[in-house]
Amino acid sequence: MYKGYNILATICARGGSRGVKNKNIRELSGKPLICYSLDLIKKSTYIDSYIISTDSDDIINVVNNYGFKIHFKRPPELAEDKVSRIDATKHAYMWATEHLGKFDVIVDLGVSTPLKNEKDMDNCIKLLIDKGSSNVFSVSPSYRNPYYNMVEEKEGKIRLVKDMEKLTDRRDAPEVYDMNDGFNVWFKDSLFSDNPQFHKDTKIYIMPRERSIDIDEETDFYMAEFFLKKLMGEQNNGR
Repeated sequence: MYKGYNILATICARGGSRGVKNKNIRELSGKPLICYSLDLIKKSTYIDSYIISTDSDDIINVVNNYGFKIHFKRPPELAEDKVSRIDATKHAYMWATEHLGKFDVIVDLGVSTPLKNEKDMDNCIKLLIDKGSSNVFSVSPSYRNPYYNMVEEKEGKIRLVKDMEKLTDRRDAPEVYDMNDGFNVWFKDSLFSDNPQFHKDTKIYIMPRERSIDIDEETDFYMAEFFLKKLMGEQNNGR
């Protein structure tokens, strides 16, 4: 709970994965990927309850062995490739309100961003509530800028994705961000609105690139492993 608001955490993890087989339970530095997000639920002082939504028996076993409860198995129609994670989050919220109690805020944690931490999560919650935003999602500074050095092919011609006056320095281009898989935080009414992602008072929480690695392919695992070892070394040296 934060400032009187009951807060539900959700983790939505399907069994299928196109880019990396069994990604959600593949071990990263000796620990299944989903457990990095489960750790944040343990560490946060703001989370009142949680729901892990999955269709996979293998994921259920990993989560249970890690000391967390699976309240239900996700219906098959919500585990197909074309079903959005927002739909799975809505389903998890509705189940939670029927069986666990009333919740004002929903925090959905992405499994694919293992270097996010509990301070990032708590800061997203505070940004939502303290600023009275409809929703908050996490981002990181973009490696490429569509106003400066991103191109596309259209009608057989190559052109800048964003056509504006010529820029000679990237620092003169508008600031842009990559949406990462870290956090999506909503007030209940915003989650169930016609456009849950973008509102006039939507806020972004900026995370550094090294904590924003999204694991979508094999090379991402290597990068995440490198930064995890670097982080662990820094923590050990700080003792």
